[in-house]
Amino acid sequence: MPKILIIEDEKSIAELERDYLEVNGFDSEIATTGEEGLRKAFDHSYDLIILDLMLPGVDGFELCKKIRGKLDIPILMVTARKEDIDKIRGFDRGADDYIEKPFNPNELVARVKAHISRYHRLINRENEMGEIQIRGLVIDRSSRRVYINGEEKIFTAKEFDLLTFLAVNPNRVFSKDHLFERLWAHDSIGDITTVTVHVRKIREKIEENPSEPKYIETIWGVGYRLKK
Repeated sequence: MPKILIIEDEKSIAELERDYLEVNGFDSEIATTGEEGLRKAFDHSYDLIILDLMLPGVDGFELCKKIRGKLDIPILMVTARKEDIDKIRGFDRGADDYIEKPFNPNELVARVKAHISRYHRLINRENEMGEIQIRGLVIDRSSRRVYINGEEKIFTAKEFDLLTFLAVNPNRVFSKDHLFERLWAHDSIGDITTVTVHVRKIREKIEENPSEPKYIETIWGVGYRLKK
């Protein structure tokens, strides 16, 4: 489920955006101040940020610039300002799109879907044949080979697919159910314990101490994530 961060100080507007997004399959969080929004943006993983430029006590344009300095996810500006100069300022600071208040919630949802879809297509193309490097771990997607500190490790097809999926989505937590559905559901065999077994085998190959993993972490009661 794609995650959206809504940075909006007007509670009614923020809740309207959240409700429409959640009805359309998005997981949404609200931040009512620029400081809270910046903290959440950097501390959590989101697929898109909806940013109101008229926040109290903070310059929304500078907030946009700070977010863009560290994150490359889509940023959708929402504002009551209609002047072209404000749009130009927003785009210049890294925003991807602009929607004016009052807006049609369905149009907002459509734009969110379009930007996330486009962003994921770009990421998938970049990662499809590229090399992923996380500290001493190297995943060569074109040759389907894995190296740890320069030494090649032999992986089965499913082990490689699971490791690559986690590496392409670093720091994001995925449940065992999600991973099984993503990688094994069409095989018509096994259950979610299959995920546990494969994670254990991967750890044995890439972790210096599998009982104290530095790459694939267990988030108790939730699932797994690959720490970048």
